[in-house]
Amino acid sequence: MISVTDRAIKEVKRIFEEQSLPDATALRVGVKGGGCSGFSYTLGFDDQIGEIDQVFEQDGVKVVCDPKSFLYLNGTQLDFEESLMARGFKFGNPNAAKSCGCGESFSV
Repeated sequence: MISVTDRAIKEVKRIFEEQSLPDATALRVGVKGGGCSGFSYTLGFDDQIGEIDQVFEQDGVKVVCDPKSFLYLNGTQLDFEESLMARGFKFGNPNAAKSCGCGESFSV
């Protein structure tokens, strides 16, 4: 499962409203090769949900993930951080053996 914190849900809903996204739109999380540690996280909005996508819904926010990415993201918690030094989504991935300093890439 991929879970989303209350702060992240609030931010996703804010973006949905601000950009007037259709109700069928989901938050798509994934990984791709690259970054300083081997894999990079991907995050975006998608209105196309595949038959084999993993789908989770939390507090009205639909989260989708392709099967290959789910192998690396199962158990991950998506959070949103807002401070003087940083503002953005953060992945808490229990499968990551090592992460880079910026938190945007990882290795297993």
